[in-house]
Amino acid sequence: MRSLPPFDGLVAFESTARHRSMTLAATELGLTQSAVSHRLRKLEAFLGAKLFNHRSGTGLSPTVAGASLLTEIVGLLDDMAMLRARYRAAAQPAVLKVGVGAALSHYWLVRRLPGFLSGHRDVGIELVVAESEAQARAADVDIQVLWLPKTAARSTSTQRLLFKERVFPVAMPRLLPRARPLRTVHQLASYPIIHKGRAGRDDGAEWSWSAWFARLGLGAQAPDGMRVDTISLALAAAIEGAGIALGRSLLVHDALAERRLTRVLSAEWDMPSSKVHVVRWPAILSSDARVRLFTGWLASEAARLSDAE
Repeated sequence: MRSLPPFDGLVAFESTARHRSMTLAATELGLTQSAVSHRLRKLEAFLGAKLFNHRSGTGLSPTVAGASLLTEIVGLLDDMAMLRARYRAAAQPAVLKVGVGAALSHYWLVRRLPGFLSGHRDVGIELVVAESEAQARAADVDIQVLWLPKTAARSTSTQRLLFKERVFPVAMPRLLPRARPLRTVHQLASYPIIHKGRAGRDDGAEWSWSAWFARLGLGAQAPDGMRVDTISLALAAAIEGAGIALGRSLLVHDALAERRLTRVLSAEWDMPSSKVHVVRWPAILSSDARVRLFTGWLASEAARLSDAE
């Protein structure tokens, strides 16, 4: 009988090596950091070799053995993904399975999807919430919409750029005087704040209320307030009048148009998002007419919204 390495350890190793961080790998894989560490130790025990050096200023770096394994495992995972896509293409599934983040689904995509389906009745769409590539692989999706750092978001033969967003404070109109943006930025300090993410987690300066307060000249530390795990919850809380949240232009577009939310500050204070949305599909499905239709429609919807701004 073959003695095979633990597959979950290989996946954890590849993600950790790519991110140079067990914390980021845990986030991508939907695991705790201790679970990732356990899988790596199990893999090292199987191989009888250490895979990572001690942490340096740039994060974890693979050992010689780790670098050699990484070269082989990347090709293996790519081959497995291609094999999965090949069988799915041969089977010609009745619907396209689309992986997309919860916030983009709730606040933007589901409201526009009926328009696509009414114009393409021979194409079925199944939406699956997938916040990471690992979750998309687990869900076996055909197409995935990803929110990536700008450096990784270039257009390729299997990926299209969708939308570059801006980040700015939003609130329920009734929370503000005359339901209009504040006349001076200093007024912001007197309102309840909704924080996104765990305290101390760095999702970029545009998501840090402390960075906003320092930029606005309100002090180096933002006041404590309601803290929620995701931007979906932050926007939901803002719509209900719980306070001021930081929103992305794509996600709040409809709520602003319908006056469920309003800007808190004038547009001159907007910050560019450090991440952008892309739509990605496997190379084996590039010739699938349904994939071309849906990804083209997504890109045109994003472009139309961008032009309107």
